[in-house]
Amino acid sequence: MKFLRLDLLTLLISLFIFNSCKRQDGIGLGVTPENQINGSLIVDSNVIVNTVAEDSVLTSVLPKTPLGNFVDPDFGTTVSNVVLGVTLPNGAAYTVPAGTLTIDSAVLVLRYANGFYGDSVATRFTANVYQLNEIAYPQTYYSNKQWQYNSGNVLGSKTFIARTHDSVTIASIRDAKVDTIQKVGPQVRIPFSKKFIYDNLFNANGSQLASPTLFENAVKGLYVTLDKGASSNVGGVIQLALDSSHIDVFYKTVNGTTIDTASTILPFSTHNAQITHIYSTTIQAALNAKSNSQNTFYLQGLAGLRAKVSFPGLTQLNPDSIVLNRAELVITPMPGSGIPYAPLPKLTMYQLDIAHRRTYIQDASTGDIRAQIAQFGGGYDKTHKQYRFLVTSYVQDLIRKKTIDYGTYIAPIDTTEVTSGSSGIVTTNIGPSAQVAARTIAVGSDKNSPYKIKLNIIYTRIRK
Repeated sequence: MKFLRLDLLTLLISLFIFNSCKRQDGIGLGVTPENQINGSLIVDSNVIVNTVAEDSVLTSVLPKTPLGNFVDPDFGTTVSNVVLGVTLPNGAAYTVPAGTLTIDSAVLVLRYANGFYGDSVATRFTANVYQLNEIAYPQTYYSNKQWQYNSGNVLGSKTFIARTHDSVTIASIRDAKVDTIQKVGPQVRIPFSKKFIYDNLFNANGSQLASPTLFENAVKGLYVTLDKGASSNVGGVIQLALDSSHIDVFYKTVNGTTIDTASTILPFSTHNAQITHIYSTTIQAALNAKSNSQNTFYLQGLAGLRAKVSFPGLTQLNPDSIVLNRAELVITPMPGSGIPYAPLPKLTMYQLDIAHRRTYIQDASTGDIRAQIAQFGGGYDKTHKQYRFLVTSYVQDLIRKKTIDYGTYIAPIDTTEVTSGSSGIVTTNIGPSAQVAARTIAVGSDKNSPYKIKLNIIYTRIRK
């Protein structure tokens, strides 16, 4: 009988708890002074959200650098060109091998990184390589810099299908040994001008080869563009791992009666991206809209689009009569908008400080003891087709007027863009991203849609 009485008691307690949890659509509704200390759920659908342009993004020496030409039927055209600073083999002064040199081939090797977005099946891309008219110094550059290059002289060209996960087989040249065949990771190999290599490396004057800086100043750098094979193709954006990319040079030396084949590698001293967005009339209208809130808002990577959000309904909550237990922001993509182009895999959320600089909101800040960074969220839930952010401390501070909303934003981020602090806590970056090319069409403040953006709040009423 002890077990029976225990089960009945557990059942009664469970019924009491479930009965005390109430759902309310709209801040401040349905709470009366007669209530006991209950947990109440409020669904605040009074969220103001608007599409705004993203800031330019730092593209110097990114782990993943975009190269693309993509025509999105909803967003418009995105073009990303790549700038490469070429330096000497081994990053040091170079001595030309003795004997008579003949270049067999030169290949610009661009290694793929994860993150292709667009049509990788039907589109045939053509990559063209040119010489810069200005020096690509190893310094800070942003995505909106317009680079000058010699468009009249193509140094390399290759038409290909982007097989970003397929390895390739190449000939491996070995000094004083029999050449062999080897399999290498996914990459696009662009035949490169042998004359350019001969003139600037093997036949260059000694002063140009005396240091990497002198060589880089003379060569200036390379500019790589991507064209679609046919105007009917939508194209796409390829992410490149340029830290491990380079120019392969295969040459033959004749020194007396000795003939040998050898190779050398010209690495990149820097790499950057120049990104341009030409928006559709739909997106341009959203950017120009002056309404209080939008029924549909748009998010786009490659320093494209973000969303500004605010929560005016929070002013209706009395901070002296409630204890906030949990607050969660829920964002849902427009049904059907993820076909054929998948929504962004991850979003970030941040606020501006009094100087309008980006800063973490309380729930994602390592400096706030209330933060639950591991549960903060932002990843796309493929099962429920939603993004969720845990924003309890942020909402609590807004209600209690302990923080001022100088601007709160939701923006795209790549799943790899995280920072690990000295304490080992991993946080999501809040800067604009060039390492993700996807986009999301989300339901905004559309009162007629069950998928509208909303803020779920669970609180306890304090009886006085």
